[in-house]
Amino acid sequence: MFFRKSSPTQPLKSLPYTTKSQSLSKTKETNIVNINRSIKFTLFTSLFIASWFLFLHFHHPSPTTITTVKTTATCDGSTPPFYIYNLPGRFNLDLLKNCENLNIYMNMCPHVINNGLGQPLSKPSWYATHQFLAEMIFHARLENHVCRTKDPTRAILFYVPFYGGLYASSMFRQPNYTLRDSLAVDLIDHLQSQRWFNRYNGKDHFISLGRTAWDFMRSSSGPDFGANILLNMPPVKNMSVLTVERQPWNGENQNGIPYPSYFHPKTKNEMLTWQNKVRQSDRPFLFSFIGGKRKGLGKAKIRDELVQQCGESSRCELVECGGGNSKCHKPMEVLGVMMESNFCLQAPGDSFTRRSTFDSILAGCIPVFFSIHTAYTQYDWYLPKEKNLYSVYIDEEGVKKKKNMIEEVLMGISSEEVEKMREVVIGLIPKISYVHPNVSSNVGFSDAVDVALQGLSRLVRENIGKAEI
Repeated sequence: MFFRKSSPTQPLKSLPYTTKSQSLSKTKETNIVNINRSIKFTLFTSLFIASWFLFLHFHHPSPTTITTVKTTATCDGSTPPFYIYNLPGRFNLDLLKNCENLNIYMNMCPHVINNGLGQPLSKPSWYATHQFLAEMIFHARLENHVCRTKDPTRAILFYVPFYGGLYASSMFRQPNYTLRDSLAVDLIDHLQSQRWFNRYNGKDHFISLGRTAWDFMRSSSGPDFGANILLNMPPVKNMSVLTVERQPWNGENQNGIPYPSYFHPKTKNEMLTWQNKVRQSDRPFLFSFIGGKRKGLGKAKIRDELVQQCGESSRCELVECGGGNSKCHKPMEVLGVMMESNFCLQAPGDSFTRRSTFDSILAGCIPVFFSIHTAYTQYDWYLPKEKNLYSVYIDEEGVKKKKNMIEEVLMGISSEEVEKMREVVIGLIPKISYVHPNVSSNVGFSDAVDVALQGLSRLVRENIGKAEI
């Protein structure tokens, strides 16, 4: 409410002609009257203003209080305080200056913009995010996180913001091992010169990698497919490694984190709105498969059978990728297919895991796995231990031996059970999503980064001991 601007005092009217004494007497009386009026006006105005401010104080929140609530974010205790190393630029941001050469298959410049979220889509908080950029998104999210501390003495965790995946993909064809490994070696040399790294030999330190662990575990006894030796270095084995795919047999210090999908909400309301949309989605198809065939044998061979079985079933929606099918590369088209399906087939691809698993969860589509290493041995912090609560497992050998086995298995699950499983899947959406990096306040739910920090905190306390932290 605004106060009206006070009107200027009106001038006195002209007095009739009088004698000097009469004039002086009347002037004196007039002055006294004016003074009394002035005093009364001042007192009245003061009382009015005081009363008005008292009313505002008790009936409306103070503007200062509102500002404080909105802008002051605090770490609520569920997530530990962490410290971010200020690494030399060559280990992260300087790599982006050569973005057109960060991947031997594509120009990464359109993908590394917006802190790794990529190009914005038509809907707010939706982006065409590249599947291998979790390390960039993780870094950006932590930079603005409410639990970040710039005082290393207060930190439980220490984050090393190395863009190892981007560097690795730029060096896949480098035949000289020394050159291919050089940045990883330099990083470890740098860390070993740091006081806080040496305190516990790196046991309270962690890195996040946007590519699979296989890309950092070159073995002298195996084939060379372009990997470096980062994760084989002894100092790194003391650290915790966050990666979109861990090595199931020798990845004791590796912890799986979700592949980034397309949704990066800024508020809890955005998350709830999306969950409700997914919950109400009409699903005319029993199952769907989005993917292409793979040449060769091994874990990818199952894809041929999935394409065939889905294509022959009237209850399956098939989106076969390859040959320039652009639908596979349009995020909203992919999610649209999944939102029309009750079950989404998740076959291994070039490695055990696929981003499609998390697209499926985002769409409220129950994932169907054919290898335990696609999810069950990967994402302990994010997915329920009881796999039957949210997914279906079909052994791939059985698929190859019995025609239409997939449809038979899925038809055998009651509609009531499907509804229960879908509700569990929808409940997983917040924790597998990456909140928009610009958010610097508590959003009201734990996202993929929060879940990782909480898991890392438990590991550090186990490895070092509560008494020493």
